[in-house]
Amino acid sequence: MKAEDAAKKVLDTMLGHLGFAASVDLEHDDEGPCLQITTAQPELLIGEDGDRLDDLQYLVNRLIRKHYEDAPRVKVDCGHFRSMHEEKLKEEVRGIAEKVKSSQKPFHMRPLNAYYRRLVYQAVLDDPQIEVHSPDGAARLKRITLSLKAN
Repeated sequence: MKAEDAAKKVLDTMLGHLGFAASVDLEHDDEGPCLQITTAQPELLIGEDGDRLDDLQYLVNRLIRKHYEDAPRVKVDCGHFRSMHEEKLKEEVRGIAEKVKSSQKPFHMRPLNAYYRRLVYQAVLDDPQIEVHSPDGAARLKRITLSLKAN
């Protein structure tokens, strides 16, 4: 069994044990495999700003990595919430990068988890004028800073 199929089975089992009547479809996007959940009550699985999806995604990936060391990172989404939220964040980051360039002042973002910090890095990866700093430490949520690159 492939890691992606195992991830789908794990998520489907978790949702069943939690009492959700849901279906899970394996999709692929630019970043890799995505488990798309369809249910009559998506708000219960999404949570506030996707926090429950984050938790499900974390658990699925941890469980899969125990059995498949080279397993790709699997994204968990429900009703395409995460896809829309990620696109909104990337647009926000690009706008912030433009403000940093025009004001020449760094911008401190709201605290983000590792998954969303990675998206911020990717959103400005091709911008030669902007760099992203993340504080050291083991905190789950970190406030990252966008600033101009030093010459």
